[in-house]
Amino acid sequence: MSITIALAGNPNCGKTTLFNELTGSKQHVGNWPGVTVDKKEGVYRRNKDVVILDLPGTYSLSPYSQEEIIARDYIVKERPDAVINIVDATNIERNLYLTMQIAETGIPMVIALNMMDEVEARGDKIREKELEKLLGIPVVPIVARSGKGMTELMRAAVDVAKEEAAIRNHVAYPEGLQEGIDEIAAALDGAAKERNWKAIKILEGDEMVLRELDEKTKEELEAIVSQTEEKTEEDLEALIADCKYKYIAKLVKASVKKKHQGHVETRSDKLDKILTNRILALPIFAGIMYLMFGITFGETIFGVIPGVGTWLQGIVCDFWEGPLTDMIMNGLEVAGASGWALSLVGDGILAGLGGVISFLPQILILFLLMSFLEDSGYMARVAFVMDKLFRKFGLSGKSFIPLLMGFGCSVPAMMASRTLENDKDRRMTMMLTPFMSCGAKLPIYLMFAATLFPNGNRTLLLFSIYFLGMAVAVIGGIILSKTMFKGEISNFIMELPQYRIPTLKSVLIHGWEKVKGFAVKAGTVILASTVLIWFLSRFSFRLQYLEEDQLASSIIAKIGNAIRFIFIPLGFGSDWRPIVGTITGFIAKENIVSTFGVLFNAADGIADAAAEGVTALPGIDAVFTQVTAYAYMAFNLLCMPCFAAVGALRKEMGTWKWTFKAIGFQMLVAYVVAFLINMIGGLLF
Repeated sequence: MSITIALAGNPNCGKTTLFNELTGSKQHVGNWPGVTVDKKEGVYRRNKDVVILDLPGTYSLSPYSQEEIIARDYIVKERPDAVINIVDATNIERNLYLTMQIAETGIPMVIALNMMDEVEARGDKIREKELEKLLGIPVVPIVARSGKGMTELMRAAVDVAKEEAAIRNHVAYPEGLQEGIDEIAAALDGAAKERNWKAIKILEGDEMVLRELDEKTKEELEAIVSQTEEKTEEDLEALIADCKYKYIAKLVKASVKKKHQGHVETRSDKLDKILTNRILALPIFAGIMYLMFGITFGETIFGVIPGVGTWLQGIVCDFWEGPLTDMIMNGLEVAGASGWALSLVGDGILAGLGGVISFLPQILILFLLMSFLEDSGYMARVAFVMDKLFRKFGLSGKSFIPLLMGFGCSVPAMMASRTLENDKDRRMTMMLTPFMSCGAKLPIYLMFAATLFPNGNRTLLLFSIYFLGMAVAVIGGIILSKTMFKGEISNFIMELPQYRIPTLKSVLIHGWEKVKGFAVKAGTVILASTVLIWFLSRFSFRLQYLEEDQLASSIIAKIGNAIRFIFIPLGFGSDWRPIVGTITGFIAKENIVSTFGVLFNAADGIADAAAEGVTALPGIDAVFTQVTAYAYMAFNLLCMPCFAAVGALRKEMGTWKWTFKAIGFQMLVAYVVAFLINMIGGLLF
């Protein structure tokens, strides 16, 4: 029989790192709270009969946000065979509160004391055997990042699951309170373990438990709760919490020996004096982002060091447009392929995919750098710093986390909105998230940067387009908070993790996952779209094959010409091809580049521009100026996201009504911003 083991713990305690280590999975890990927003399932790689679930982080089994509800519901309703409770050993007192609550459910449990390397580095000592003796629960010291202690941990977890080891009650409650717990437990149905836990939650006034009761039972139990309050003369929720913390203090006193008593200024404290300084924080953040873009997209760094991303891009372009293309086309010609087949492969597939694949190195470099900042703990500080700014437009700094994830992909960013406590914050954040420039939009900017902005302005161009998205999110948030989302701003409470030097393995996994996802999309969605675009651009409605100079009579040209009048005020409605690019971008934003590659037959030009600084691509410079190109980039940055993101938006919003409201808002903002860029830019340049 298979054994199910759930990983539970506070946010940012190392659950997902442990999950990856045990299962060989590559789930996203970030050094900030709220990275895991749904339960993930995997199989223990040393025993295929053991199923492991990674639950979202929660500080207690009294949840306030959606991802905490996911964790609590799984533990108390699904009741896994065992729980591995990951405890951050550097913050053991705070973490043990959740331990006490899980123990009350009666589910067999093992405590994994994580980050023991940091405890030792501080000179502190945790006597895990003493802690195990006091709790009656196996305690295993581990270092999840390095894999230390994994075998011992899983052996203990499997043993308690097989034995169904009972957990004794730890906390001694006052007599009147304990009587109330016993009376309520006796009145409930179900197993004794479940009744005891529910009784405590009912005394705490837990609405989720109370909703499960029928009216008659609820009335009976409310009478017992009132009697218990009279006996104890205390607020019951506060009294229960106080009893638990007193017991935790006793545990810590007996098992933890600290080198320094009282607060000692750590390395993180010293760095925070600079990086979270109210005057310096935002300029430092802007400087770090600009440096990151310079490394990724610039010709040189500080005019001396060659830009890594641009250099790697040149290598990929040379290979794609040289040996690979020559080999494929020569092979087809030798095989006697017809003219339309040569056009499909050369003008369609190779031209379309070439424009996208050539930007893979820069996407890899960008996300390696982003992963480094995330894993170091710096991005959690940015969320803290952003709280003051975000409050001006009706959100807390906690919304910065899903918005930040939007720089990678809007789909997980939408899911990350579950970390927010109320519907107002969640919906408003989801409406603003697509304004963050996801990785799929990056090739669009790079295409124009290589074409129309070759004279050392690429870093500034990319920097400005990313910050345009953030600025529009701020302004859009102000508008939404004054109209659709009036109300109180939720409080922002966030744990700032210790600064850590990210492991090379973690950073490389992040980078590889981004490139892998991009490559898979290029080999499926973009490839299929490229073939479809080639067909629609090479055939008329009568299915007559068209030569290069007849594309204006194609199916796709007729469609583009029919609606291009809408985009004339934005500066790029004079030609049907940019309009078609925008439409195909709704399937996947990278499609815009592959569409241009087919319709302009511009793959060679993209490669040459990246490698040699050529100023124009065939045909594109006749359609766009720098101003209209920037307007086009802005429109596709801010408009409706791809279909996958729309699907995630619908799921998280819960209704099509709110989904259409979000899409309508995004389309309106995109149109207005692109119009202003075109009008003002046309006057200035």
